[in-house]
Amino acid sequence: MGPDASSLFLTSLLIGGPSIAFCINMLVTMKEDDSFSFKIMLGGLILTVLDFSFLFLTSSGDPGIIPRNSKAPESSSGGSKYSSKVPPWDWANNKPNLKIPKVKDVSLKNGQIVKVKFCETCLLYRTPRASHCSICDNCVQKFDHHCPWVGQCIGLRNYPFYICFISSSTALCIYVFSFSWINILRQPRGLWSAMAGDIMSVILIVYCFLTVWFVGGLTVFHFYLISTNQTTYESFRYRYDKKKNPFNKGVLGNFFEVFFTRIPPSQLNLRGWATEDDDKQEMQMGVKSNMDGVKYPTHWQKFNYDSVDNSLKAKG
Repeated sequence: MGPDASSLFLTSLLIGGPSIAFCINMLVTMKEDDSFSFKIMLGGLILTVLDFSFLFLTSSGDPGIIPRNSKAPESSSGGSKYSSKVPPWDWANNKPNLKIPKVKDVSLKNGQIVKVKFCETCLLYRTPRASHCSICDNCVQKFDHHCPWVGQCIGLRNYPFYICFISSSTALCIYVFSFSWINILRQPRGLWSAMAGDIMSVILIVYCFLTVWFVGGLTVFHFYLISTNQTTYESFRYRYDKKKNPFNKGVLGNFFEVFFTRIPPSQLNLRGWATEDDDKQEMQMGVKSNMDGVKYPTHWQKFNYDSVDNSLKAKG
């Protein structure tokens, strides 16, 4: 999961609380041999389970992280662009001395040429449409955006699940809103008397009415992005306003690419053994963070920073 996975508790509460309240309310107001209310409650449960399933599929999967290089790539002249002994935070300071270009041309399968940038944090040329997430600190394939509600980046590998998540959330809002109204109107008394006697339905109607504008608008926006084969990142940067989108395959082709194309395997080997070079690099990054007074991840705290700081001071 991403670094802000704790936000899933809030998201789960905002989805699960009203859904459970709706199902309980249907049970309370259910009359004997009332198959209609039972079917409505069952439909709400199914939509809730689907919504949570897509939420956790989105948040717990690899969005398409590109593994960073531990060493700098070779320059066109044959020498290394950076010294492998220099820690990553100094590479950025040596930018005026770089020998390889920050941007290079890459040919797509359709024959069109696009430019890709060099990431000075991950030490690699990004794949087309990839970008570096400042929150997760990773380059992500077909980076769309970082979603705080799922605590994860949205990229090539989890975008279909994300679309299903926001779509099912919209459907759940409309479902609870509609049948809460029906639950009130079915009561054999006046409208205001029925609303006064069923406060839970009134609360659910107001909650879903406010929520559906957010999730519904987000769903419509992303269906527009799919139809034009854009990402949120590209759309906000007006990437294709003045030039043709080389990835656009037509509306049907764009939807087929998102929903019916096999998700590529992850490039991460999460079960692989860490090498000594990886440990040294993490220690160097941790020392830098410690000296600057910046918080660093807890898995870096296994190193003895005091001894390293003292040795650095002794060397001047």
